[in-house]
Amino acid sequence: MSMSQSTKRLLSTMAIIIASVAFGVLISADLGMIRTSHAQQITTVPSPQGPITTMTIPSFADVAARVMPAVVSITSTEIVNVPANPHGFGFGGMDPFDFFFGPNQQGPGQRNPRMPRRGQPQTPSNPDDQTEQRAGGSGFIISPDGYILTNNHVVEGASKVQVHYGADENGNGGETVDAKIIGRDPSTDIALLKIDVGHPLPTVPLGDSDRARNGDWAIAIGNPYQFENTLTVGVISAKGRALGLSEETRSFENFIQTDAAINFGNSGGPLLNINGEVVGINTAIRGGGAQGIGFATPINTAKRLLPQLKQGKVVRGYLGMQITEVGENEQKAFNLPAARGALVQMVEPGKPADRAGIQHGDVIVDIDGRTIQNNRQLIDYISYLPVGTEVKIGLIRNGRHMVVTAKTAERPPDVAQAEETTPGATAPAHDKLGLSVQDLTAGLRQQYGLPDNITGVLVTGVRDVSAAGEAGFSEGDVITELQGQKVTSVDQFRRLLDSFKSGQWIRMYVTTPTRQGRPFSSYRALQIP
Repeated sequence: MSMSQSTKRLLSTMAIIIASVAFGVLISADLGMIRTSHAQQITTVPSPQGPITTMTIPSFADVAARVMPAVVSITSTEIVNVPANPHGFGFGGMDPFDFFFGPNQQGPGQRNPRMPRRGQPQTPSNPDDQTEQRAGGSGFIISPDGYILTNNHVVEGASKVQVHYGADENGNGGETVDAKIIGRDPSTDIALLKIDVGHPLPTVPLGDSDRARNGDWAIAIGNPYQFENTLTVGVISAKGRALGLSEETRSFENFIQTDAAINFGNSGGPLLNINGEVVGINTAIRGGGAQGIGFATPINTAKRLLPQLKQGKVVRGYLGMQITEVGENEQKAFNLPAARGALVQMVEPGKPADRAGIQHGDVIVDIDGRTIQNNRQLIDYISYLPVGTEVKIGLIRNGRHMVVTAKTAERPPDVAQAEETTPGATAPAHDKLGLSVQDLTAGLRQQYGLPDNITGVLVTGVRDVSAAGEAGFSEGDVITELQGQKVTSVDQFRRLLDSFKSGQWIRMYVTTPTRQGRPFSSYRALQIP
């Protein structure tokens, strides 16, 4: 009996489907015709003890081949005065330890990985005693017409900058040309250079540093110790690190930490992800341990600044206040719903924050409707706003949320954080907080360099193991407020203290004299014993 027409059509359709599946299996099989991916692969294989997951480490050769042509070597030349050499060292005036082992530029264990270091200019005994001093670093090309990103400290103070580009993956060959410094930003340690070579140049793509996660692959390429096109690999160890490299960078430090080896000469080179996209600019190292720790400026910081760097000047928004993190102690002392936000330590008279009505003791928790978790978010948001922008600032004052409006001004170039003093104990301390205090007199004001407009009680001694010692009090501090009330005398201060119960958290507003002559005010949170 013959099959019906509909049955034949059904069988034909099934045959086509089966053939298609078989053909798909065939072409997806590894017959040597399809290039194997170098991405990380995870497979599961059976074993008598159960399935075992194995991971294939990726090769970074493709990333290196693609990116290295866009990584350059930078040499900057500075005319410096030759210092006197009273010790007779034959090291060009450099300390012998620095000559052999490398300079420590930023304090114990913190260095800008530039090779070698320029000397500090000094007044020569003979005006003709000047010499050229060279320093090296790295950079990377971001546009075919020759724009190059690097660190500011690689080219700062340079009278001449040269770029070596076009070397092969082993650092051989290439050309050296003069470069022009287009723009610098000391606050983020970023600089933009430009070379003109008459033909399009290879570039490296810029990634998204905000999407980088702890544990992601990190690839550093640069010219450590003048070995061009050196590649090292590690992972992103942490984000949001602050090192306190300098007064200029302190407010804006937001480093990516990595264990990819970074050495002198790597400064300004790219830190890449597994896709060969730049996520950071290698900036600093901290020595010690087997290889030290590297730090990179997030590439998103550079991307935000690029339009201004191309114009030759970076202008930042500014409100004129000093802020600090809100921790658990501050949360308790200010009776806050959560340990987040930015605590206003001091407001500069006549500046935008002052004109908006912001006061010390306010805790900023949102801005333009965006929640503020910490100082970094507030500083970044304000800094990248155009001058003259109106912002809505939400803050908590005495337990009540309120909103004020401020208009950003241009950040002055000399804005810097006041120095912090180290707590010490130079006199007996008798009260329950571990503090000895005195009424301010004309003699004490002169001794501690305190102007007449500062009122309160002077701290003359701090017991190390005490609530005051743990809160960071030191001799010379002036307590001007206690729990929001102005302090006028020792007697009044002690009466206020006695009104609080054991275990209660309190806040004090403290003014500290500094070496610059301008006192610094801040809050201290501590618990009544």
